[in-house]
Amino acid sequence: MSDLGKRIAQAADIVTVALDELLPRAEGPESRLTEAMRYAALGPGKRLRPFFALETGKMFDLPERPVLRAACALECIHAYSLVHDDLPAMDDDDMRRGRPTVHVQYDDGHVRSELVRKLAIASGARGMCGGQMIDLLGVRDDLGAVARMQRLKTGALIAFAFEIPLIIGRAKEAERAALMGFAQDLGLAYQIVDDILDAEGDEATLGKAAGKDAAKGKANYVTLLGLDAAKERVELLAAQTKAHLDIFGDRADHLRESVDFVLDRRN
Repeated sequence: MSDLGKRIAQAADIVTVALDELLPRAEGPESRLTEAMRYAALGPGKRLRPFFALETGKMFDLPERPVLRAACALECIHAYSLVHDDLPAMDDDDMRRGRPTVHVQYDDGHVRSELVRKLAIASGARGMCGGQMIDLLGVRDDLGAVARMQRLKTGALIAFAFEIPLIIGRAKEAERAALMGFAQDLGLAYQIVDDILDAEGDEATLGKAAGKDAAKGKANYVTLLGLDAAKERVELLAAQTKAHLDIFGDRADHLRESVDFVLDRRN
């Protein structure tokens, strides 16, 4: 494992321990619900969104605890977004990350207010849930509509990972603009890679069913651009994503390295 891979794994361990402490224990008559909550939030995953928040917090020399707490909330929202995606009314998936999905296994001071407000936006109708609604309604031959759907559905929560330290650290506007550009381009590249893997990957590698979009006639970057053009778009976005970090100099080295790591979905 690369040094960056180890750093991401260490962050994931920190987040998992924190989530384990924060989430209610499966006790009492409501235990089946809390079991399902813990199953969804504590399951396997790279914890990339919390990693981005923690790593960016270090760039601003912020204490880890407040960033970690907000990052855990972000990870919980991401976990529930996956639960939503897997439901029969959405993608109707039986497997997620190599194990049964939740519905198969089991039948939100000023800074805090701003964090809650931003997280609500990122996860609600103007963010993740809005993107899921567009996905549910379907888009066809409109690349702009596909881009909007994915910016909301996938990119909004990734962007919030960077909002956490920006809000807590009261970052300058130029720093905010740079990191938001980084987040938006990374989220888009991440989604195009996901579409590429759906087109040419296999279930064993993905940990979930492949070829779902084509089977359902859904439009995505591969169906609209073609496989080769989609791969070229990823390369362009990867370079553009890293360029956003020039303002931070070597403080952002780990975030720069993370771009290639995140886009190589074999990790």
